[in-house]
Amino acid sequence: MKNIKYIAAFIILMITASCKKYLDENPQGVVSSADLSTATNTDAMVTAAYSYLGNDHYTYPFSSMWAFGSIRSGDAYKGGGGAGDVVEFDQYETFSTNLITNGSTDAVFYQLYVGVARANAALALVNAQPVANYPQKVQRQAELRFLRGHFYFLLKILFNHVPWLDETMSKSAYNTVSNVALTSDQLWTNIANDFRFASANLPVTQAQVGRASKGAAQAYLAKTLLYQAYTQDDKNNVTGIDKTKLALVNTYCDSVINSNKYSLTADFANNFLPQYNNSTESIFAVQYSKNDGTPLGRVDYGHCLNYPMNVQYGCCGFHVPSDNMVNAFKTDASGLPEFSTFNNTDVVPTGDYKTNTFDPRLDHTVAIPGHPYKYQTGLVYDASWSRAPQTYGPLLSMKETVAYTDPSFTRFPPFMSSAKNWEIIRYADVLLMKAEALIQMGQETQALPLINMVRQRAINSTTLLVKADGSTTSNYKIDIYKSGVNCVWTNAYAWQALMFERRLEFSMEGYRFFDLVRWGIADTYLNTYFQVETTRTPHLAGAKFTKNRDEYLPISLNQINFSKGLYKQNPGW
Repeated sequence: MKNIKYIAAFIILMITASCKKYLDENPQGVVSSADLSTATNTDAMVTAAYSYLGNDHYTYPFSSMWAFGSIRSGDAYKGGGGAGDVVEFDQYETFSTNLITNGSTDAVFYQLYVGVARANAALALVNAQPVANYPQKVQRQAELRFLRGHFYFLLKILFNHVPWLDETMSKSAYNTVSNVALTSDQLWTNIANDFRFASANLPVTQAQVGRASKGAAQAYLAKTLLYQAYTQDDKNNVTGIDKTKLALVNTYCDSVINSNKYSLTADFANNFLPQYNNSTESIFAVQYSKNDGTPLGRVDYGHCLNYPMNVQYGCCGFHVPSDNMVNAFKTDASGLPEFSTFNNTDVVPTGDYKTNTFDPRLDHTVAIPGHPYKYQTGLVYDASWSRAPQTYGPLLSMKETVAYTDPSFTRFPPFMSSAKNWEIIRYADVLLMKAEALIQMGQETQALPLINMVRQRAINSTTLLVKADGSTTSNYKIDIYKSGVNCVWTNAYAWQALMFERRLEFSMEGYRFFDLVRWGIADTYLNTYFQVETTRTPHLAGAKFTKNRDEYLPISLNQINFSKGLYKQNPGW
């Protein structure tokens, strides 16, 4: 599955009846229903559904979600050439300027439904196949329901209220299904049921790398139930936590952990280097490729804006780590995070990464002036590589990029990207999801070793963080939590540690904003962030998160118009 290719012939729409007066012969390149119903072509349609993973664009990057979950979270500034450069993302970052006519909002809604449609079209064909002719029928059904669950999960965390369309519905009925036909809880249950079916019917190991496995389905089911456990009212307020669902999160995480198939990689860096694609930490990832027989290869187009503006790269300086996020990597005298004081002083303007002490994950995540870029001691990142330092500062995100000398790197002027995998779920997420569920159930003692596993790996991840002279890139001091020694591991303290650990471990990976919404703290967290960050960068002037509105994107005006008013707008818009 590494070299999944577009199968355009199988997704071309049938030519409409109005064309018949111009054509008396069958059009070329159109596939009939009979052609698609063969076992071979049905399986090709499954591949076509897989191919929509990673089929995003820099204006709607739904593979990594960096525009939707990173720059809306306080972890990153938009970057680029200024506020007007991909203005839609500027609207996301400031919240106060966002509009129901935002083109990226409309595009990501539409494109994710293309993914749903591919899964549904393939499912209808697979369902019709007799097992005698198609022995892999049940497994392919499980794979397709996993894919559909993935696309719906993204739609749910972005928009909350979306229409549920499945393979049993005729296309003519689509325009009768409202986005509020199901409650939020019912929609979560449908998504969970897709992953539940997948977890029951997928093999532990797939012969083809990239296909969904039992562990991937169990992990995604745990993630879905974790989100569903935080109940919300009709104004997006978190009103309670369902402990029964948290117990299920714990159970499904245990299934992944006890499979003995997954583990943390030895070095944090390995998750973001192409030579370690599909490592033991990778539970499910988008598989990219190049030189695969297609015109441009199957490269990561969603991240093509996020490279430096220097001669080895050249474009486009988006996704800039915020000062607040960089400061969060500072550690105290005991090597633990500074929960309440980390942002009191700002390290970014000084460029001094030696006086303070830091978590090593900082230099795996952030491109900093004077530090090697992507572990290349001969290529030192310079402030001039940023595109608009007067607006966004001198930093850049680094997890999504590769060395320009890496075989996976590719150019398609003026842009560039790579064929490096992008992780959707990795094992560290399973450990921290389990820890979150345990803490919320009052079992913080059991969560402690899980969080410490993640921190211990960070402690061990300094081998590549050196300059040309052999000195360490920054001043690292980090320790695990030791109750009664360097901390008092109460439930309240454990909760702070969990929230902070998720930020440090997954910074710039695209899901931070959705954590804040799930926890019900997005409004207080982000408005507190804006109060300080607006004094550091002018582009955030006027930024404000509006409670009971900005937890979700609006349903775009285009979609409401296309539905002839059937779709209802989200609260506050």
